[in-house]
Amino acid sequence: MEQRRTIRPAPLCGVLGLLCLAAAVQAAVNLDLDWLEWFNNGIGQFGPPLGSAGDRIAAAVMLGLLGVLALFLLILEGADRSERMTMLLPIGAALLLRAVCLDYVSGDFNNFLSHWMEYFRANGGFAAIAGSVGDYNVPYLYFLAAASYLKLPDLYVIKLFSILFDVLLAWGGFRLVNVLRGKRAGDRAPFAAYAVLLLLPTVVLNGSLWGQCDAIYAALCVHALALALEGKNVPSVVLLAVAFSFKLQTVFLMPLWGALWLSKRVRFRELMVFPLAYLVTILPALRLGKPLEDILGVYFGQMGEYSDRLVLNAPSAYQFIPAGAEVDRGLAARVGVLAAFALVLVLLGVALRLGRRMDGGAAMAMAVVLVIGVPFLLPHMHERYFILADTICLCWACAGWRRLPAAVLAEGASLASYFVYLRLKYNYVLTLGRYQFVMGLEALSMLIALGFGAAALAMEIRRCAAGPTEGPSASV
Repeated sequence: MEQRRTIRPAPLCGVLGLLCLAAAVQAAVNLDLDWLEWFNNGIGQFGPPLGSAGDRIAAAVMLGLLGVLALFLLILEGADRSERMTMLLPIGAALLLRAVCLDYVSGDFNNFLSHWMEYFRANGGFAAIAGSVGDYNVPYLYFLAAASYLKLPDLYVIKLFSILFDVLLAWGGFRLVNVLRGKRAGDRAPFAAYAVLLLLPTVVLNGSLWGQCDAIYAALCVHALALALEGKNVPSVVLLAVAFSFKLQTVFLMPLWGALWLSKRVRFRELMVFPLAYLVTILPALRLGKPLEDILGVYFGQMGEYSDRLVLNAPSAYQFIPAGAEVDRGLAARVGVLAAFALVLVLLGVALRLGRRMDGGAAMAMAVVLVIGVPFLLPHMHERYFILADTICLCWACAGWRRLPAAVLAEGASLASYFVYLRLKYNYVLTLGRYQFVMGLEALSMLIALGFGAAALAMEIRRCAAGPTEGPSASV
């Protein structure tokens, strides 16, 4: 009897991945999506391809190089030929999605980023850093200044830079899951994290559609967390400082290093690398003549920028306040800050009590509670500020599938919040009696994810309290 042929998944994925990559290049060159009227009614719009044919070809080539980088990072992590062929499919699909988004022009680009780029061009590129431009800290300004010398359309350059960190974020997820699972030979979980992070909707929308740069600090934080769980404390703290130099929202995760210090997993002198690393990131700006008070004042300015609003489309606790309700905003904001501070203190107390018994599983659960709980409780949060919750919860779920509900709930709440902003329309207004909650379901989903993380942390605490562990971290 003739033996039936079986389809081998790796070669099939490789072929499909190459087709996706080819489609991504083609989309970057000449895809015209200005017919998407249903989406163009929101805060931005799709339009015809920007720039000349040469500009679009250059953007397509850069996308292709990012695909090569994504594959090279897997080779660096020891992926064999079959694994690399399989991963070509999610890599190709991820780049195709991003190519489709390249010509979307957001309101933030029109109102802010494009003007900042014009400022750098008009004032000498890097020399313009000494002046007052934008509300980002200086590392991102270095990028904008460098980009001002390029001939490519600003929109492409800004998005491609964010897509670069999308790839680095996926690599960080691979490394983090690998550490959490004990670096098992033949383990597929790190590859799952790599693939899903590349395709995670909020990650795709954040950089390649919206033109935001939250993947930068998210990638650095995920790598820093992986290094911390490996016991590589100094490089971990350095990456954490660089992440903080890009975005203030790194503070959501930063208390974990305090917990690691209290549990004697990190030495105090290793934490002192943080201010030194931060100083290195701002030295070029100081040399260019930017006043120190302007650099240090950026984050204080950001904290006060939206003080008149308790929440900005974020799935936070403030969404449980009925729409139009009269509240003392100052008091409500202070209560949220105190609640977030109390959460951090509780977690630090837990770390102090556990001491060296706190292992990688407990530290990871603590990280999940921090990146969900702190922005959930704080006032003045934007929808994008949950990107650490989206990505770290995803890695946590890939390390142990029982944690999948937390990842799904957090990502679902974040994605729904993105749609609120991008479409300028609430997804569903919940009416209870005479009260309306414009984003009550999104906030409820995030609250349940927080409860799931807190319950898992309680289990990890009980397990660690039962006896000592060995090594810098333990697998979960």
